[in-house]
Amino acid sequence: MSQSTAPEITIYSTAVCPYCVAAKNFLKSKGQSWTEVRIDLDPAEREKMVALTRRTSVPQIFIGQTHVGGYDDMIALHRAGGLEPLLAGASA
Repeated sequence: MSQSTAPEITIYSTAVCPYCVAAKNFLKSKGQSWTEVRIDLDPAEREKMVALTRRTSVPQIFIGQTHVGGYDDMIALHRAGGLEPLLAGASA
Protein backbone atom coordinates (compact mmCIF):
# COMPACT_ATOMS: atom_id res chain seq x y z
CA MET A 1 0.00 0.00 0.00
CA SER A 2 1.48 3.31 -1.03
CA GLN A 3 1.55 5.97 1.68
CA SER A 4 1.34 8.82 -0.84
CA THR A 5 -2.12 7.91 -2.16
CA ALA A 6 -3.94 7.59 1.16
CA PRO A 7 -6.11 10.67 1.64
CA GLU A 8 -6.19 12.57 4.91
CA ILE A 9 -9.19 11.80 7.12
CA THR A 10 -10.75 14.64 9.11
CA ILE A 11 -13.37 14.06 11.81
CA TYR A 12 -15.33 16.95 13.29
CA SER A 13 -16.33 15.85 16.79
CA THR A 14 -17.14 16.79 20.39
CA ALA A 15 -15.94 15.39 23.70
CA VAL A 16 -19.12 13.52 24.64
CA CYS A 17 -20.26 11.82 21.44
CA PRO A 18 -20.71 8.04 21.25
CA TYR A 19 -20.94 8.12 17.45
CA CYS A 20 -17.62 9.99 17.29
CA VAL A 21 -16.02 7.26 19.41
CA ALA A 22 -17.61 4.56 17.25
CA ALA A 23 -16.36 6.23 14.05
CA LYS A 24 -12.82 6.51 15.41
CA ASN A 25 -12.85 2.90 16.62
CA PHE A 26 -14.06 1.73 13.20
CA LEU A 27 -11.37 3.72 11.38
CA LYS A 28 -8.74 2.43 13.82
CA SER A 29 -9.87 -1.14 13.05
CA LYS A 30 -9.18 -0.32 9.39
CA GLY A 31 -5.66 0.82 10.25
CA GLN A 32 -6.48 4.46 9.53
CA SER A 33 -5.36 7.65 11.26
CA TRP A 34 -7.15 10.98 11.22
CA THR A 35 -7.15 14.59 12.26
CA GLU A 36 -9.77 15.39 14.87
CA VAL A 37 -11.38 18.83 14.96
CA ARG A 38 -13.15 19.50 18.26
CA ILE A 39 -16.05 21.83 17.50
CA ASP A 40 -17.04 22.00 21.18
CA LEU A 41 -13.75 23.77 21.89
CA ASP A 42 -13.72 26.08 18.86
CA PRO A 43 -16.92 27.84 17.71
CA ALA A 44 -15.19 28.96 14.48
CA GLU A 45 -14.58 25.31 13.58
CA ARG A 46 -18.26 24.53 14.28
CA GLU A 47 -19.26 27.30 11.86
CA LYS A 48 -16.80 25.95 9.28
CA MET A 49 -18.22 22.42 9.65
CA VAL A 50 -21.80 23.62 9.21
CA ALA A 51 -20.78 25.70 6.17
CA LEU A 52 -19.06 22.67 4.61
CA THR A 53 -21.70 20.06 5.40
CA ARG A 54 -24.95 21.94 6.11
CA ARG A 55 -25.23 19.64 9.13
CA THR A 56 -24.99 20.46 12.83
CA SER A 57 -24.54 16.91 14.19
CA VAL A 58 -21.24 15.17 14.87
CA PRO A 59 -19.28 13.34 13.78
CA GLN A 60 -18.85 14.75 10.30
CA ILE A 61 -16.24 12.74 8.45
CA PHE A 62 -14.17 13.77 5.45
CA ILE A 63 -11.90 11.43 3.52
CA GLY A 64 -9.73 13.69 1.45
CA GLN A 65 -12.11 16.28 -0.05
CA THR A 66 -15.07 13.87 0.07
CA HIS A 67 -17.69 14.47 2.76
CA VAL A 68 -18.70 10.99 3.89
CA GLY A 69 -21.20 12.23 6.49
CA GLY A 70 -21.69 10.87 9.98
CA TYR A 71 -20.99 7.46 11.49
CA ASP A 72 -24.14 5.82 10.05
CA ASP A 73 -23.31 7.26 6.61
CA MET A 74 -19.76 5.89 6.81
CA ILE A 75 -20.99 2.41 7.79
CA ALA A 76 -23.58 2.45 4.98
CA LEU A 77 -20.85 3.43 2.51
CA HIS A 78 -18.67 0.61 3.88
CA ARG A 79 -21.49 -1.93 3.47
CA ALA A 80 -22.09 -0.73 -0.09
CA GLY A 81 -18.41 -1.25 -0.90
CA GLY A 82 -17.63 2.43 -1.36
CA LEU A 83 -15.47 3.15 1.69
CA GLU A 84 -12.37 1.08 0.89
CA PRO A 85 -11.76 2.72 -2.53
CA LEU A 86 -12.03 6.14 -0.83
CA LEU A 87 -9.55 5.11 1.84
CA ALA A 88 -7.21 3.83 -0.86
CA GLY A 89 -7.23 7.22 -2.55
CA ALA A 90 -9.79 6.79 -5.33
CA SER A 91 -12.10 9.75 -5.79
CA ALA A 92 -15.80 9.23 -5.23
